Amino acid sequence: MLNVFVCEDNIKQREKFSKLVEDIIMIENFDMNLALSTEDPNKVLDYITNNKGTGLYFLDIDLKSTINGIQLAEKIREYDPRGFIVFITTHAEMSYLTFTYKVEAMDYIIKDNFGNIKERIHQCICNANKKYNSNRNEIQKNFIIKAEDKIINVEYNKIVYFETSTNIHKVILHADNRQVEFYAKMKDVEEKLDSDIFYRCHKSFIVNKNKIKEIDAKNRIAYMDNGEECLISTRLIKGLL
Repeated sequence: MLNVFVCEDNIKQREKFSKLVEDIIMIENFDMNLALSTEDPNKVLDYITNNKGTGLYFLDIDLKSTINGIQLAEKIREYDPRGFIVFITTHAEMSYLTFTYKVEAMDYIIKDNFGNIKERIHQCICNANKKYNSNRNEIQKNFIIKAEDKIINVEYNKIVYFETSTNIHKVILHADNRQVEFYAKMKDVEEKLDSDIFYRCHKSFIVNKNKIKEIDAKNRIAYMDNGEECLISTRLIKGLL
């Protein structure tokens, strides 16, 4: 999931930008989330230092804080080198600093017309979503599912296991930081996965072999690295071992 951040010290403008971001994400059905909307650049840094992932950052330049937006962007680059940075500001004359600080901004939007800002933010969100998914597909394999009218990409190395849901014709994907329930048959899921990484250990479970912490062969239980347990059938335990 691509997290979105808004850092703007003007409360009215921050609320407008945040509402706009949420509306665009909903309309486009992107697998994105407004993770933080704040006037404090330190809260942005606290968040990204404690949560891994790629972000889209809409930053004001004059934040009336200990650091300005361009200095914040420079620090963001240390933790999120692949992140997308957009400046929304009244200071057109400061655009050259984005090159001085080497923050590689996606866009530099001037606060002169809200209609223009709305369109530019929309373009930035669409472009960031496209590039984010393109980059991930180039770097590593993903499992793609449709759930609740959204197309969701989950990286293989973040998937812990799949299990059948108590809801008929549904499967639950358990990942490092989320769970997603979607319509599917376990057989169809199994056929889409890389067998070098995933193993059908039970009629109700498909595990990521790289996420197994320990196997209790006697009781036929796989202990996963997130603390959860998966059942192993008598017939399939030999293949897993």
